[in-house]
Amino acid sequence: MDCALVIMAAGIGSRFGGGIKQLEPVGPKGQIIMDYSIHDALEAGFNKMVFIIRKDLEKDFKEIIGNRIEKLCKVEYAFQEINDLPEGFSVPEGRAKPWGTGQAILCCKDVVKEPFAVINADDYYGKESFKNVYKFLTENQDKKADYNFCMSGFILKNTLSENGSVCRGVCKVDDNGYLVKVDETNGLVKMPGGKAGVEKDGVCEPIDENSPVSMNMWGITPDFFDVLEKEFPVFLSSLKEEDIKSEFLLPTIIDNMLKKGQASVKVIKTEDKWFGVTYKEDKDFVVNSFKELIAKGEYTEDLF
Repeated sequence: MDCALVIMAAGIGSRFGGGIKQLEPVGPKGQIIMDYSIHDALEAGFNKMVFIIRKDLEKDFKEIIGNRIEKLCKVEYAFQEINDLPEGFSVPEGRAKPWGTGQAILCCKDVVKEPFAVINADDYYGKESFKNVYKFLTENQDKKADYNFCMSGFILKNTLSENGSVCRGVCKVDDNGYLVKVDETNGLVKMPGGKAGVEKDGVCEPIDENSPVSMNMWGITPDFFDVLEKEFPVFLSSLKEEDIKSEFLLPTIIDNMLKKGQASVKVIKTEDKWFGVTYKEDKDFVVNSFKELIAKGEYTEDLF
């Protein structure tokens, strides 16, 4: 069964390859984190890659990674631009960035007709997550609601940085493993002894380090585009004139669907550890982590 991987890469910066943290080489042959995600997705069974980028990055993006991946599987591009808006709307004065992950996925509606997974370009998710999401999308889709999705549920303690606070979608999951709600939580930090805490106003309060969290890895069916097309104008209409930073976010959209009883989201727990270069100081840890995975035989040095 055809299954696509949609990689959100429109936010990687205008100076592609020029010292941008998401594109720092982390593998022994200069691989970036995206290379490892694509490798794991292909290994799991995904057979198409869809890159969401900005139009001004297209040439450089293809030279650095796109042309290589085209030799391995089908590749499509979707372009997220700040002025790609429904009829009747315009970009407010002072807004500098596109409209968030919901708009990013909506940009794919003309090139994605099959079930698909969504990931961030700059996060390492691990092999298990891709296998689990692929299995749900191709073999084991639930039929509990009008829209039936899945989410890779990471364990909070496996997603924290040694070098500063991070933002994660802390999830409430019912006894049957279905998502109840997602709370976007800023200021999550690693505390002594592997514990987790939330920093706020100079105070750090403990939080369960085993809480399930979203890392923006979703398994979605193409009927979701109908929801996005309907809800994006509603979101834009709700903005006040002075609001130039609000975003149309995937977790918020799905959370609203849950509240209305429109969707079910199976949370598939994974023990995989997240890697990412959130801070410049994270790079050494990520490089060493990939060295360890190669030493264990999880990857080869050449990767592809």
